[in-house]
Amino acid sequence: MSALSGELPVLAITSGEPAGVGPELSAALAGRDWPARLVVLGDAELIEERLARLDSTVQVRAWLPEVAPQRGVLDVLHVPLVRPAVAGALDPANAAYVLSLLDRALHGCVSGEFAGMVTAPVHKGVICDAGVPFSGHTEYLADKTGTPLVVMMLVGGGMRVALATTHLPLSAVPAAITPALLEQTLRILHRDLIVRFGLAAPRILVAGLNPHAGEGGHMGREEIEVIAPVLDKLRAEGMRLLGPLPADTLFVPHTLEQGDAVLAMYHDQGLPVLKHASFGGGVNVTLGLPVIRTSVDHGTALDLAGSGRADPGSLFAAVELAIAMAAAKRGVA
Repeated sequence: MSALSGELPVLAITSGEPAGVGPELSAALAGRDWPARLVVLGDAELIEERLARLDSTVQVRAWLPEVAPQRGVLDVLHVPLVRPAVAGALDPANAAYVLSLLDRALHGCVSGEFAGMVTAPVHKGVICDAGVPFSGHTEYLADKTGTPLVVMMLVGGGMRVALATTHLPLSAVPAAITPALLEQTLRILHRDLIVRFGLAAPRILVAGLNPHAGEGGHMGREEIEVIAPVLDKLRAEGMRLLGPLPADTLFVPHTLEQGDAVLAMYHDQGLPVLKHASFGGGVNVTLGLPVIRTSVDHGTALDLAGSGRADPGSLFAAVELAIAMAAAKRGVA
């Protein structure tokens, strides 16, 4: 099998935590025509049960690469649950199932069976409760592929915002932003903007760490001692970098127009702006992996599971972006 089915890229959609909204959101993909072959990885009986509960007319069929896609029909690569799942009720017994979805999708991407993977949300806590240390999709996929450093980027609201640090206490951020980390992060971001997004000469706006980007050293010296020297080094190699910029004025339209992506220094410096602008349609992208991976920007929404009220907008946007990234990769190749 190949990552191209005819002229269409084949994308694996992992249906995520079985007690959450992932199975029904994945099924909603059948309601649209896509310029790709989409195969949902999950327990076929679980998905059928959710569809019946919602009085959906979507039909489930076993995934066969040679069969053409059809609106209203969901192609499912069956991966069996460990134990029957109940909407809204987490069960650590199914943690192994959730991880097996990721493993199967990743295997298909590495082998060339799939052009990329799109992940529905998982619940970190229940996986850890099952005795498996798990801090998230990003770290899991990096470990499985032997990738030493990956970069988290969210796309939405007309912006691409990558992060130099992710889930750290604010007090730990300054020490974490070393010259080596910043340089490696910028190299990954720059390369993937070319390879994954088709930008020949990407422009990156780099935020400072401190208020007013340090105010010339009066509000902190990280900009002078860490950030600016790295930017100067990479500019000398030809990278188009603007910064370090004060974060409070970086996200105004006039400044954003000067860049193709933003590198924020920490999680809550960049993501609140993007999430406000994207209105629930944001996409999480993992840069630096040897495979394409996009994801929704929300959680498992256990309280909405099985209700039909969950909004598939973020999943749709994640699929659209993965299709575009697969096309850009073919163009570069």
